[in-house]
Amino acid sequence: MTTNATLWTPPNTRSVEALPVSEWWDAVRAAPAIGEHALGLLGDESGAVIQDEHGSLYWLVEVGSATSWHLREVRVLAELTDESTYLGVPPASWTTGPKTHWRVPLSADRCLTDAWRLWGALAEADRAVLGPVPQGRQTCYRCELPTDEPVIVDLEHGGSGAGRTVYACPPHARIYQRDPVAEAAAMRRARDQGRS
Repeated sequence: MTTNATLWTPPNTRSVEALPVSEWWDAVRAAPAIGEHALGLLGDESGAVIQDEHGSLYWLVEVGSATSWHLREVRVLAELTDESTYLGVPPASWTTGPKTHWRVPLSADRCLTDAWRLWGALAEADRAVLGPVPQGRQTCYRCELPTDEPVIVDLEHGGSGAGRTVYACPPHARIYQRDPVAEAAAMRRARDQGRS
Protein backbone atom coordinates (compact mmCIF):
# COMPACT_ATOMS: atom_id res chain seq x y z
CA MET A 1 0.00 0.00 0.00
CA THR A 2 1.35 3.42 -0.89
CA THR A 3 0.25 6.90 0.02
CA ASN A 4 0.58 10.20 -1.76
CA ALA A 5 2.73 13.20 -0.91
CA THR A 6 0.24 16.02 -1.10
CA LEU A 7 1.00 19.11 -3.15
CA TRP A 8 4.26 17.74 -4.57
CA THR A 9 5.31 16.92 -8.10
CA PRO A 10 8.82 16.08 -9.31
CA PRO A 11 10.83 18.77 -11.07
CA ASN A 12 9.88 19.56 -14.63
CA THR A 13 13.43 20.28 -15.69
CA ARG A 14 16.09 18.83 -17.93
CA SER A 15 18.26 17.73 -15.04
CA VAL A 16 18.23 16.31 -11.52
CA GLU A 17 17.09 18.90 -8.99
CA ALA A 18 18.18 19.01 -5.34
CA LEU A 19 15.01 19.12 -3.25
CA PRO A 20 14.87 19.54 0.53
CA VAL A 21 13.86 16.44 2.46
CA SER A 22 11.20 16.70 5.17
CA GLU A 23 9.25 19.33 3.26
CA TRP A 24 7.02 16.82 1.44
CA TRP A 25 8.67 13.50 2.36
CA ASP A 26 11.73 11.91 3.96
CA ALA A 27 13.91 9.55 1.96
CA VAL A 28 15.46 6.17 2.81
CA ARG A 29 18.67 5.26 0.94
CA ALA A 30 19.83 1.66 0.65
CA ALA A 31 23.11 0.39 -0.80
CA PRO A 32 22.66 -1.44 -4.14
CA ALA A 33 22.64 -5.06 -2.89
CA ILE A 34 20.35 -4.32 0.07
CA GLY A 35 18.09 -2.10 -2.03
CA GLU A 36 17.68 -4.62 -4.85
CA HIS A 37 16.77 -7.37 -2.41
CA ALA A 38 14.28 -5.15 -0.56
CA LEU A 39 12.71 -3.98 -3.82
CA GLY A 40 12.12 -7.61 -4.78
CA LEU A 41 10.54 -8.32 -1.40
CA LEU A 42 8.23 -5.29 -1.60
CA GLY A 43 7.05 -5.95 -5.16
CA ASP A 44 3.87 -4.00 -5.86
CA GLU A 45 3.83 -2.67 -2.28
CA SER A 46 6.69 -0.29 -3.10
CA GLY A 47 6.06 3.37 -3.77
CA ALA A 48 8.15 5.33 -6.25
CA VAL A 49 11.90 4.63 -6.07
CA ILE A 50 14.82 6.74 -7.32
CA GLN A 51 18.04 4.98 -8.38
CA ASP A 52 21.24 7.03 -8.60
CA GLU A 53 24.10 6.40 -11.04
CA HIS A 54 25.94 4.32 -8.40
CA GLY A 55 23.00 1.92 -7.93
CA SER A 56 21.75 3.13 -4.53
CA LEU A 57 17.96 3.14 -4.19
CA TYR A 58 15.89 5.88 -2.51
CA TRP A 59 12.34 5.38 -1.25
CA LEU A 60 10.14 8.35 -0.33
CA VAL A 61 8.35 7.93 3.01
CA GLU A 62 6.09 10.06 5.20
CA VAL A 63 7.97 12.80 7.07
CA GLY A 64 9.19 11.56 10.46
CA SER A 65 8.18 7.92 9.89
CA ALA A 66 11.73 6.49 9.70
CA THR A 67 13.83 8.64 12.01
CA SER A 68 14.76 5.91 14.53
CA TRP A 69 15.86 3.24 12.05
CA HIS A 70 19.24 1.55 12.38
CA LEU A 71 20.08 -0.95 9.62
CA ARG A 72 23.42 -1.69 8.00
CA GLU A 73 24.00 0.15 4.71
CA VAL A 74 20.68 2.01 5.04
CA ARG A 75 20.45 5.75 5.74
CA VAL A 76 17.42 7.90 6.49
CA LEU A 77 17.54 11.34 4.93
CA ALA A 78 15.55 13.72 7.11
CA GLU A 79 15.71 17.33 8.21
CA LEU A 80 18.49 17.99 10.69
CA THR A 81 18.38 20.54 13.49
CA ASP A 82 21.19 22.75 12.25
CA GLU A 83 21.45 22.03 8.52
CA SER A 84 19.37 21.22 5.47
CA THR A 85 19.40 17.85 3.72
CA TYR A 86 18.68 17.50 0.02
CA LEU A 87 17.88 14.63 -2.35
CA GLY A 88 18.60 14.73 -6.06
CA VAL A 89 15.24 14.12 -7.75
CA PRO A 90 15.08 13.41 -11.50
CA PRO A 91 12.28 14.57 -13.80
CA ALA A 92 9.32 12.15 -13.85
CA SER A 93 10.11 11.25 -17.47
CA TRP A 94 13.52 9.78 -16.57
CA THR A 95 12.70 6.10 -16.08
CA THR A 96 15.87 4.42 -17.39
CA GLY A 97 19.53 4.61 -16.36
CA PRO A 98 22.45 4.75 -16.13
CA LYS A 99 21.97 8.31 -14.87
CA THR A 100 19.78 9.04 -11.84
CA HIS A 101 16.24 7.94 -12.71
CA TRP A 102 12.94 6.64 -11.34
CA ARG A 103 13.50 2.90 -10.90
CA VAL A 104 9.85 2.53 -9.88
CA PRO A 105 8.11 5.35 -11.76
CA LEU A 106 6.24 8.00 -9.86
CA SER A 107 2.50 8.16 -10.58
CA ALA A 108 -0.66 9.57 -9.05
CA ASP A 109 -1.25 6.37 -7.03
CA ARG A 110 2.42 5.47 -6.45
CA CYS A 111 4.45 7.97 -4.46
CA LEU A 112 5.24 7.28 -0.80
CA THR A 113 6.07 3.80 0.49
CA ASP A 114 4.56 2.58 3.75
CA ALA A 115 7.45 3.02 6.20
CA TRP A 116 6.82 -0.14 8.25
CA ARG A 117 6.63 -2.37 5.18
CA LEU A 118 9.81 -0.79 3.87
CA TRP A 119 11.56 -1.32 7.21
CA GLY A 120 10.54 -4.99 7.23
CA ALA A 121 11.83 -5.52 3.68
CA LEU A 122 15.10 -3.70 4.39
CA ALA A 123 15.65 -5.61 7.67
CA GLU A 124 15.14 -8.92 5.87
CA ALA A 125 17.42 -7.79 3.03
CA ASP A 126 20.06 -6.74 5.59
CA ARG A 127 20.11 -10.25 7.10
CA ALA A 128 19.99 -12.00 3.71
CA VAL A 129 22.81 -9.99 2.14
CA LEU A 130 25.07 -9.24 5.14
CA GLY A 131 24.30 -12.18 7.44
CA PRO A 132 23.37 -12.13 11.13
CA VAL A 133 23.55 -8.83 12.99
CA PRO A 134 26.32 -8.90 15.62
CA GLN A 135 25.57 -7.26 18.96
CA GLY A 136 27.36 -4.01 19.74
CA ARG A 137 30.31 -2.32 18.12
CA GLN A 138 33.05 -4.42 16.60
CA THR A 139 36.44 -3.60 15.10
CA CYS A 140 36.93 -3.94 11.35
CA TYR A 141 39.74 -6.37 10.43
CA ARG A 142 40.96 -4.05 7.65
CA CYS A 143 40.76 -0.43 8.82
CA GLU A 144 40.95 -1.40 12.51
CA LEU A 145 38.27 1.15 13.40
CA PRO A 146 35.17 0.40 15.47
CA THR A 147 31.97 0.12 13.44
CA ASP A 148 28.34 0.30 14.51
CA GLU A 149 27.44 -1.73 11.40
CA PRO A 150 29.64 -4.83 11.74
CA VAL A 151 29.41 -7.61 9.19
CA ILE A 152 30.64 -11.12 10.03
CA VAL A 153 33.00 -11.98 7.19
CA ASP A 154 34.64 -15.11 8.56
CA LEU A 155 34.54 -17.63 11.37
CA GLU A 156 38.09 -18.88 11.86
CA HIS A 157 38.25 -22.34 13.33
CA GLY A 158 41.04 -23.22 15.72
CA GLY A 159 42.38 -26.76 15.36
CA SER A 160 43.18 -27.05 19.05
CA GLY A 161 40.59 -24.74 20.57
CA ALA A 162 38.10 -22.01 20.01
CA GLY A 163 38.33 -19.98 16.86
CA ARG A 164 37.44 -16.36 16.36
CA THR A 165 34.93 -14.27 14.49
CA VAL A 166 36.25 -11.77 11.95
CA TYR A 167 34.25 -8.55 11.53
CA ALA A 168 34.36 -5.83 8.90
CA CYS A 169 32.71 -2.49 8.27
CA PRO A 170 30.33 -2.66 5.25
CA PRO A 171 32.82 -1.21 2.70
CA HIS A 172 35.55 -3.68 3.71
CA ALA A 173 33.16 -6.63 3.98
CA ARG A 174 32.84 -6.60 0.18
CA ILE A 175 36.59 -7.06 -0.32
CA TYR A 176 37.33 -9.68 2.34
CA GLN A 177 38.98 -12.80 0.94
CA ARG A 178 38.91 -16.04 2.90
CA ASP A 179 41.91 -18.35 3.08
CA PRO A 180 40.52 -21.70 1.84
CA VAL A 181 43.74 -23.60 2.65
CA ALA A 182 43.73 -22.50 6.30
CA GLU A 183 39.98 -23.27 6.56
CA ALA A 184 40.45 -26.77 5.14
CA ALA A 185 43.40 -27.49 7.46
CA ALA A 186 41.46 -26.34 10.55
CA MET A 187 38.42 -28.42 9.58
CA ARG A 188 40.61 -31.51 9.01
CA ARG A 189 42.35 -31.08 12.39
CA ALA A 190 38.96 -30.72 14.12
CA ARG A 191 37.59 -33.82 12.37
CA ASP A 192 40.74 -35.84 13.24
CA GLN A 193 40.31 -34.85 16.90
CA GLY A 194 36.65 -35.87 16.91
CA ARG A 195 35.16 -32.35 16.92
CA SER A 196 32.67 -31.10 14.42
